[in-house]
Amino acid sequence: METETRNVQRPDAVLTVRGVTAGYTKPLLRDVSFDVVRGEVFVILGGSGCGKSTILKHIIGLTPPLAGEIRILGDRISGGDAAETSRAKRHFGVTYQGGALFGSMTLRENVCLPLEAFTALPEDARNLLAEIKLEQVGLRAYADFFPAEISGGMRKRAAIARALALEPELLFLDEPSAGLDPVTSAELDRLILRLRDEQDVTVVMVTHELASIYAVADNCIMVDREAAGVIARGRPADLRDNPPNGKVRAFFNRTAENGYE
Repeated sequence: METETRNVQRPDAVLTVRGVTAGYTKPLLRDVSFDVVRGEVFVILGGSGCGKSTILKHIIGLTPPLAGEIRILGDRISGGDAAETSRAKRHFGVTYQGGALFGSMTLRENVCLPLEAFTALPEDARNLLAEIKLEQVGLRAYADFFPAEISGGMRKRAAIARALALEPELLFLDEPSAGLDPVTSAELDRLILRLRDEQDVTVVMVTHELASIYAVADNCIMVDREAAGVIARGRPADLRDNPPNGKVRAFFNRTAENGYE
């Protein structure tokens, strides 16, 4: 298992994870440390059940880590006072694996939710901003549709529009391609890159989908439950071509080795 821990925060880091023990009542992963720098797409990858989504829950403040520190643009997401935690949460938007849209609301109403909760904008301004966000993901014509009336890929894009409503610097995506066909998944990958380039948003993505990893990731870490930590870090193509161990080789070549298939 990789044990390197960089203790000095990079000046261009928007997310800093230091010495984190990930888990709930029992540790899943120990000594997880990495930086995400402004403007990159960073992927947390690994096999099913390895703890990568648990790390994401710690990063966005849903559950505190068992140990370690997480800072978003310098603010602690847990362990600080309420004001610091609130500042940290205003820096990011997040989408969940199932999209988490409210089925009884239109797409416009779903995107308006964070604007209603965190701004004092009047209704007409909120609606206009929601439509702008839907336009950015190619869904303005569907603003009055309900989630059940659109495809799975469109629901993923609508969830991204909602996550972008407050103009966050960071966008967290949990398994964005899950359940999508290859063509729709590729379209979503292109959208992620376009948002990164046009909206100046840094993206942190949890996935095990190799096509998406190769398409969008600038850097990544690979975590492993048996090793209880980070077993590789770097650019996906480098890890594929020069894997540091058998588990990394098996993951990137999709071969059965030590539980990877």
